[in-house]
Amino acid sequence: MLSKRREAGNIDLVAGHLSLDFINTLSTRLESYQREYLLGYKDLVAWSRHAGILSVEKARHLKGLERRRPAEAGTVLNRAIEVREVLFRIFSTLAQGNVPRDGDIQGLNWTLQDTIGRLQVRRVKDQFHWEWTSNPNALDAMLWPIVRAAAELLVQPERNRVRQCANHPVCQWLFLDKSKNQSRRWCSMDLCGSRDKVKRYYHRKKQAG
Repeated sequence: MLSKRREAGNIDLVAGHLSLDFINTLSTRLESYQREYLLGYKDLVAWSRHAGILSVEKARHLKGLERRRPAEAGTVLNRAIEVREVLFRIFSTLAQGNVPRDGDIQGLNWTLQDTIGRLQVRRVKDQFHWEWTSNPNALDAMLWPIVRAAAELLVQPERNRVRQCANHPVCQWLFLDKSKNQSRRWCSMDLCGSRDKVKRYYHRKKQAG
């Protein structure tokens, strides 16, 4: 039985954090191995639904808006990819034990300024919680929780648990290492981990003659 082709709407969500899973919508920055999952605005919507950002109804509504406002939808897609690449540079740099560039932090802050303005406090009985302002026609609504999640991760000690797959540079997926001894090496054992096992098996077999 053939395995289902991975697309934006069924890509593996293995990072353990929303913003890192969003970064992983591009397989690698090496062009010869590159697989882009966000080929169109509909893919951005499909991934956001898959990641739990959008409801079925909201996703359907945004697809309808795309048909009526294709140019604006294309602009949102381009912006989403720009945001993704800024986040990749920030968190991949951290994963390597280095300090992100000020320009990339500023890029995140520019996007964050617009995002934070979409948040409001809502009271439900005697409880209060955050809520995104309701603008049903905002084509970039899925970017708001991604950017907020990235900023929150960046200012928390958990940022030191961001790792890059050991299959680097072929795979450049990022993940949050939540293991007790911080020993996780692979984006997923079913993906790069199993490939490494097969590779090491054939290498040992070849050496054995």
